[in-house]
Amino acid sequence: MNTIPQSVPTLGTHPAAGANPRRAETRDVLARATYDLLVVGGGILGTSVAWHAAQSGLRVAMVDAGDFAGATSSASSKLVHGGLRYLQTGSVKLVAENHHERRVLAKDVAPHLVNPLTFYLPVYKGGPHGAAKLGAGVFAYSALSAFGDGVGRVISPARAAADNPGLRTENLKAVAVYGDHQMNDSRVAVMTVRAAVAAGAVVLNHAEVTGLRFTRGRVTGAELRDRLDGSEFGVDARLVLNATGPWVDHLRRMEHSGAAPSIRLSKGAHLVLKRKAPWRAAMATPIDKYRITFALPWEDQLLLGTTDEPFEGDPGDVAATEADIEQILAEAAVSVQDEHLSRDLISYAFAGLRVLPGGPGGVEAAKRETVVTEGRGGMLSVAGGKWTTYRHIGRTVMNRLARLPGGALAEDMEPVSQLPRRVPLPGVANPNAVAHRLLVDRDPGTRIDPLTARHLATHYGSLSFDIARLVSEDPALGERIHPDGPEIWAQVVYARDHEWAVTAEDVLRRRTTLTVRGLDTPEVRARVTELLGRGEG
Repeated sequence: MNTIPQSVPTLGTHPAAGANPRRAETRDVLARATYDLLVVGGGILGTSVAWHAAQSGLRVAMVDAGDFAGATSSASSKLVHGGLRYLQTGSVKLVAENHHERRVLAKDVAPHLVNPLTFYLPVYKGGPHGAAKLGAGVFAYSALSAFGDGVGRVISPARAAADNPGLRTENLKAVAVYGDHQMNDSRVAVMTVRAAVAAGAVVLNHAEVTGLRFTRGRVTGAELRDRLDGSEFGVDARLVLNATGPWVDHLRRMEHSGAAPSIRLSKGAHLVLKRKAPWRAAMATPIDKYRITFALPWEDQLLLGTTDEPFEGDPGDVAATEADIEQILAEAAVSVQDEHLSRDLISYAFAGLRVLPGGPGGVEAAKRETVVTEGRGGMLSVAGGKWTTYRHIGRTVMNRLARLPGGALAEDMEPVSQLPRRVPLPGVANPNAVAHRLLVDRDPGTRIDPLTARHLATHYGSLSFDIARLVSEDPALGERIHPDGPEIWAQVVYARDHEWAVTAEDVLRRRTTLTVRGLDTPEVRARVTELLGRGEG
């Protein structure tokens, strides 16, 4: 039985570079300064803007009512992709732009976090698309990426089944093949927050905005409450950016009670299942004219989804329902054999909300675009977006800041055109080289096993060596948290001291993959909570 190591390091006993200050210290720093930009929301949009704004020389603060990427931004399909389905709507330029960002992320910005993935698009008798159409589509798709992932093509059912034994072959006519990428969205978010802080930003999670500050009718900051201990404080800022995702209109109404709705929400649910066989490729199966259902190998599991349904409730209540589970399994069964879809294999279910522009028509056909608006009090609100283009969105918002009336921030910021275009995220490294070093550069008493070494390399990059040093100092931290997962106790200490993790959910759901693997047992949760608490003294 695993036990929590008793000789665990506490916050303050390891003054390593990048160690997080205590929350009280951060609150004091936030309350005493006036910032150029206060970003409210630490998801896809907020983290990108904070990162780019700090790079530009602005004094930046970022807060989130929950954890960083604690809502929709960690409930995605985990894809970094060009958007094959956008071709049928004629959005050729959009697909090309997506491909460019995808390849920059995979090659220069986050090669330790973004991984190539082959996709199979099966064509069944009676399906919504024919083999010729899809074959032409995947060829055009790969051409828009300059064939960087090979040439999109059509292969035989027998060839596809050999590569992916879970593929359903009844009535299968052909399989179109193309390349994209995937990632762990939570880890990309944390690394982006780290990059923003390295550039000078001050950040705090679990800090809820309870009201806005006004000066002569202009929004000039926010009142906040620390959700962990109830402490109240405020932040002054020359400009406030509302990047709260599904809550964007809630904050807009704090600025102006009569603000009209600006967005609509679409719910996307996913399932994570234990895999019964190796999955060498992802499957993207057309369900109708607009929708594709995915079956993706991810974190040594099988990820299924997603749904696309209108949502009108409290964003905080979004969850995968029994109806969602039934729909996902039924749609997956079009191309996945039944034995891989048993309910007994489900380890986790989750749901998030897409933020879409308001307008007519169904959410499944709505444009996935980013909208930036300015309220009557001068607060900017940004909504929409996706992980693939999150860097581009950050630059877009920065260009908007530079054009504010009166040059409010332009004189204090470096022009976006002069910022480095491909700044890497922390830990950038070849994960194969990192894993190799973790395995060979160890003392016999503190060896890290191959599965854990690979996991660390693909989730932390070169920062894995900081975790390895914790194990060297205390070998008990090298023990696995759960025997069925690759994570070790040193990751909890590292998450606490360097990645702003303060609750068990922060660690289990987002800093590690224990929850999505179904390893979030009451015993594990209690021990993680105890270890987190040792950082308070």
